[in-house]
Amino acid sequence: MTKRRKALLAVTAGLATVSLGLSFTSAAGAAPEAATANPNGLQLIKTKTSLLGKHYWYQQTFKGLPVINGYYATHVTKAGAVDIADGRDAVPANLDVGATVTPASATQTANATVTARANRSRIAGPPKDLVKQPAATSGAAQLAVVGGPNARLVWNVTSRSTEGVSRSLVDAKTGSVVESKVISDNIDGRGSVFDPNPVVSEQNEKLTDLNDRNQDALFLAQKNVILRNLDGSGNLNGSFVNVKEAKGGLAQSKTNTFVYQRQNDKFEQVMVYYHVNQTQEYIQQLGFTEVNNESQDFSVNTFTGDNSFYDPSTDMITMGEGGVDDAEDAEVIWHEYGHAMQDDIVPGYGESEQAGAIGEGFGDYWAVTMSVPVSKGFELPCVMDWDATSYTSTEPHCLRRTDGNKTTDDIVGQVHDDGEIWSRALWDIHQALGRTKANKVILEATFFYDPDTSFAAAAQDTVQAARLLYGKAAAAQVTKAFQDRKILP
Repeated sequence: MTKRRKALLAVTAGLATVSLGLSFTSAAGAAPEAATANPNGLQLIKTKTSLLGKHYWYQQTFKGLPVINGYYATHVTKAGAVDIADGRDAVPANLDVGATVTPASATQTANATVTARANRSRIAGPPKDLVKQPAATSGAAQLAVVGGPNARLVWNVTSRSTEGVSRSLVDAKTGSVVESKVISDNIDGRGSVFDPNPVVSEQNEKLTDLNDRNQDALFLAQKNVILRNLDGSGNLNGSFVNVKEAKGGLAQSKTNTFVYQRQNDKFEQVMVYYHVNQTQEYIQQLGFTEVNNESQDFSVNTFTGDNSFYDPSTDMITMGEGGVDDAEDAEVIWHEYGHAMQDDIVPGYGESEQAGAIGEGFGDYWAVTMSVPVSKGFELPCVMDWDATSYTSTEPHCLRRTDGNKTTDDIVGQVHDDGEIWSRALWDIHQALGRTKANKVILEATFFYDPDTSFAAAAQDTVQAARLLYGKAAAAQVTKAFQDRKILP
């Protein structure tokens, strides 16, 4: 029978009924006579009622075993019309359903396949390949049948991994993997965040933290947002973000609703999830699919000092809570995520002082470029406007800026200070090429960095990326940005 054939079996129009060849034991949707005679069998698994009628879903079976993707449905309207959705697959009557491979062996094979696929989504090389990723674990292994021209007996193994839930079909005779795919769905949730921070969104340099208290002005700065790519676990865990540790416990919601006021420590967890997910979606819109394309681990409000940091040995970003809670300022989150991005692209990145300075400068630049769509132009080059209110007295409040005038003549051997040389060059490239082109050039160039790169070498990589992506004129503009910082002659 043709896969997924749909047919109208009976149509009631007024008092006249037209039969199309098959009959039912009752108009209420009992198993079709033709189906009950089918040697492959049907098992009623679900009955649903809608506004227009009832819907009966059957699982195709063979000798008591489910047939993968084999289904049959009847849709009976209140008027008596019956639609059939036939998704059965042909199964040879003589198919042997005795398994040779044990369920334990099939499970081991399936989990190995899922684990390998999950690991391939991470760029190989130290230090990340020195950090063992969690292996897939089995949820269940059940015998089933695959129909169609390559009909066979299989073990249907469900596994959990960093990708979510996967289904693997392992041939029950040979032990080979017939198919393995992710079957869990990413879902959307709701949350409330600052975007990017209250100083910028309210354009108010007078705001202060007041020891993390709720304030009317800060409540007005909160924005309701959609949290995309959640894994449905009820935690703030998804395709690109995993809030792994947090002060006061992890935020949880059966309805995926994460709305808190800023005094609640869980507010910062939502900030981390939303802004990192936004970042990764933007990176992929630029065409990059392997720039930290993983569920990045975060530890939120677990460090009492006024500092946040990325630890390459554990691939973990820790957000501090000293002063203004760092994760209340998206620019702090974006800066730290910038370090994770570079470490993902270049294994072991940052082995020289200038490479470290490039990392800090890139983090500042990335915070600023991510602010562009939501800042309405307010003090764009000012980095971490809200976080800085706890340790600066002058206005505007900035940790650093990306429009300073430092050149290589001002190198002092401190990565944050020297990073301002690099961030100014990147900001000038942004101004010259525009946000999209500049970020494509800057990210593409990073793939060619050495772990111990220098200002000059990284600048040459960036010029070359501009030339190959956009031609000589773009390369000339990028060159000038580095010449103005005395990075290139």
